[in-house]
Amino acid sequence: MAANQSRGIRNNNPGNIDYNPENNWKGQLPFDPVLEKRFCRFQSAEYGIRALMSLLGTYQRKYKLRTVAALINRWAPTNENNTSAYVNDVTKDLGVSPVQEISVSDKKTAIALAKAIVRHENGSQPYPDEMFEKAFSLL
Repeated sequence: MAANQSRGIRNNNPGNIDYNPENNWKGQLPFDPVLEKRFCRFQSAEYGIRALMSLLGTYQRKYKLRTVAALINRWAPTNENNTSAYVNDVTKDLGVSPVQEISVSDKKTAIALAKAIVRHENGSQPYPDEMFEKAFSLL
């Protein structure tokens, strides 16, 4: 793996999901504080993208977060992110307003949202469409 890759790409966790010992994501590698102190690591990017999509689904089901603004405010809290810039980036990619309701159970929406998050988190979105299709099929 190239050292110049972003942390999310190196960890196969392009959504930069924090490690939580209570979560046991499909394809998650064992926690290793020497390799990565904060974030999950996955066997493959498909599993990292799947976890990203799964977590967004949980946000919609459990917390009733139906808009990009609501989802991103939970995903990337203002205490460590420029959340308004993040929301603007994602809504531009999706072609929706920040307060327009979306459904991540819709495959096309889930994939578009995941791609936008990956791009924002890593500065680029390097994965082919097939990888997002595969990740969605693993849900």
